[in-house]
Amino acid sequence: MLQLTFGRRRGNCEGSSRRDFLKVGALGGSALALPDLLRARSHAASQGRPVKNTSVVWLWLAGGPTHVETFDPKMTAPVEYRSVTGECPTPLPGVTLGGTFPEMAARADKMALVRSFAHRNSGHQGGTHWVMTGYDNRQADNGGVPGRPSIGSILSRRRGANHPVTGAPTDVRLRRVVADGPAFLGPAYAPFDQNGQARKNMSMSVPSERLENRRELLGALDTLNRDVDYGGLVGGMDQFEQQSFDLVFGSAAEAFDLKQEDPKLVEKYGRRLGEQLLTARRLCEAGVGFVTIHYGGWDMHGNIEQSLKRRAPELDQAVGEFLDDIEDRGLTDDVLLVITGEFGRTPRVNRRAGRDHWAPLSTLALAGGGLRMGQVVGESAPKVDVPQTSPVSPQDLMATVFHVLGIEQDLQYVSPSGRPVYMIEDGKPIEELI
Repeated sequence: MLQLTFGRRRGNCEGSSRRDFLKVGALGGSALALPDLLRARSHAASQGRPVKNTSVVWLWLAGGPTHVETFDPKMTAPVEYRSVTGECPTPLPGVTLGGTFPEMAARADKMALVRSFAHRNSGHQGGTHWVMTGYDNRQADNGGVPGRPSIGSILSRRRGANHPVTGAPTDVRLRRVVADGPAFLGPAYAPFDQNGQARKNMSMSVPSERLENRRELLGALDTLNRDVDYGGLVGGMDQFEQQSFDLVFGSAAEAFDLKQEDPKLVEKYGRRLGEQLLTARRLCEAGVGFVTIHYGGWDMHGNIEQSLKRRAPELDQAVGEFLDDIEDRGLTDDVLLVITGEFGRTPRVNRRAGRDHWAPLSTLALAGGGLRMGQVVGESAPKVDVPQTSPVSPQDLMATVFHVLGIEQDLQYVSPSGRPVYMIEDGKPIEELI
């Protein structure tokens, strides 16, 4: 047996992750094996509707990005409410973005700007739980554990934990966001952690020749049992073992390696966030279904203008290049980019020239995924404090993502109480986008 030990031995609030270890080959004891995870995906695909190969890149602006200075500058509002960074024109008539986002503004025809996204929890942890899962959790800000699974973990449960061809994980986090885990779905559907030991072990120091020798040994041992294969069971197991090796040596591991990319393209994306978005695009091409990117620093209680001038350019450059890149590669219909955070900021600028927590109107923009782009969805009130039109809720966003990913809207899984519960109870896909 080839055993790859991945990371921590201790668990976290969601239990030990399936990504803590993988075993390629025969099972030992009760350990969770990568071939088993691949079988789970194959089984999921054989049930119900065919599995789609679309992907979501979930760009999380941690801290609560201002909705005013990002996608709704509202320059018609009184001076104490309107964008302190001014506005940038877009190709869409009468539509502008905040003044520190010229690259995204130039590509607004490739985006859908949602100006009526809202919920009711202005706490960092609680707001994050609501947007990440579609459900409020008033205990989250007091250390409560997530009560509902994230969209990425639901997708992992629905599709299976790994891609059936490339072996790529279905759900990948490039940096952890609160409530991005499986909750009651169980640790088998936790995201693959880009920063964990699992990722490091995908770039293994063991010479490939030694691994091939071990593989030959497995083959030799399996030969002893070939004559008792009734109905092709062993042949089927070989398929999943092949996928397990592909995860370590194939496109799934290569997707994390930006040395495989043209250095000029890497430079266009920019450093840090740009590298993460480029990695996300590569992961989607390798079969990953959901990629979570954490880009923090948006809790701007003071001097929001200066804070945005420092924080926004990296986001603006990276998103602009990502939109161009997926279009150039013919991925616009296959990859959905979601840009959001736990809440928006207070409509009125405070005494410190900043904005405070504000869930009644929040930041949301989308791009790609085969949805209708080049539009503004909803409208904010004159003082950019609440939706003037029908609000778009976190469950509506969740239902829209389900639509892109091919997940049925009435999907149910069994809760800890032993009863089946709907993943979405009252959300509907955003009508203007479908």
